[in-house]
Amino acid sequence: MNQLVSILIPFKNTELYLPECIASIQGQSYLQWEVIAVDDHSSDNSRQILKSIAEKDPRIKVHSNKGDGIIMAMRTAYSASSGRFITRMDSDDVMKPQKIKTMVSALQMSGPGHIALGKVRYFSASGISNGYRRYEEWLNNLTHTGSNFEERYKECVIPSPCWMLHKEDLDQCGAFNENRYPEDYDLAFRMFTSGLTCLPCDEVLHMWRDYDTRTSRTSEHYAQNYFLDLKVYYFLKLEWDANRPLVIWGAGNKGKTVAKLLRKQKIPFYWVCDNPNKIGKEIYGQILSSYTVIGKMKNPKSIITVANAKAQKQIRSFLEDLSMKDMTDFYFFC
Repeated sequence: MNQLVSILIPFKNTELYLPECIASIQGQSYLQWEVIAVDDHSSDNSRQILKSIAEKDPRIKVHSNKGDGIIMAMRTAYSASSGRFITRMDSDDVMKPQKIKTMVSALQMSGPGHIALGKVRYFSASGISNGYRRYEEWLNNLTHTGSNFEERYKECVIPSPCWMLHKEDLDQCGAFNENRYPEDYDLAFRMFTSGLTCLPCDEVLHMWRDYDTRTSRTSEHYAQNYFLDLKVYYFLKLEWDANRPLVIWGAGNKGKTVAKLLRKQKIPFYWVCDNPNKIGKEIYGQILSSYTVIGKMKNPKSIITVANAKAQKQIRSFLEDLSMKDMTDFYFFC
């Protein structure tokens, strides 16, 4: 039976990190793998470095992107893959030696319909910010219990370079056929809508490198507005009920962006906040009300755009006192 793992690697101008990335793959305890690396029009020596490595290791294949950008690079890589199991790797990151074996074992034990995951750890020559550490902790806590999809509207709940699927499950999700960014977050939503189950993992399997010119820091496709656009797209597709009042809680930048997106879709909503300086003010032609009006509504659904952790606890307590349930009656978007 085919036990091959196809490791899909899009790369562009990562000559400084590619050798360490590939060495970590070659050092895997699991040996049945192929690397399908796709050059997204690099202008440095990345391609030459990888070709030189590939000449000595036939498991590594180097291709040119058939289009432009990471989505087309992933499509190019996937079309050239032949493995039973599919995973993605970032060309500037590092795998732990047991990563592939651990994920394959999880999928072999559980069968199709599951997502093998691993915990991640950021590393950087200049240190990791508190924000990234909080994201790492949040994501790893979800992965530890396999409860990733329970907080799917906060941030991307599947670590993009640390998942593995049976090929047929990735095909069922639509693989890399969509053109929505951030592409990893979009795929996570499609994994959820396809009914896949996250497998718990308590091991750090992937080292996530952070540096100033990393794509997720510099590309417009990973700006906050793209994340909110994606969240609203899937919320309207999966959660919105035209027969229930829709409420936005919060009038900061995220709240305003969500309001704009809903207005663009001509979706009616109420807008509330707990800031007395904003209550009664008009934004985009809509008056902000006190959050207490939620208690007078019949069966509302609320989008929470307030990021402050303390305020979130207070909001959750208020809504739960009204017998409302998380991810059924209210959804945290941050």
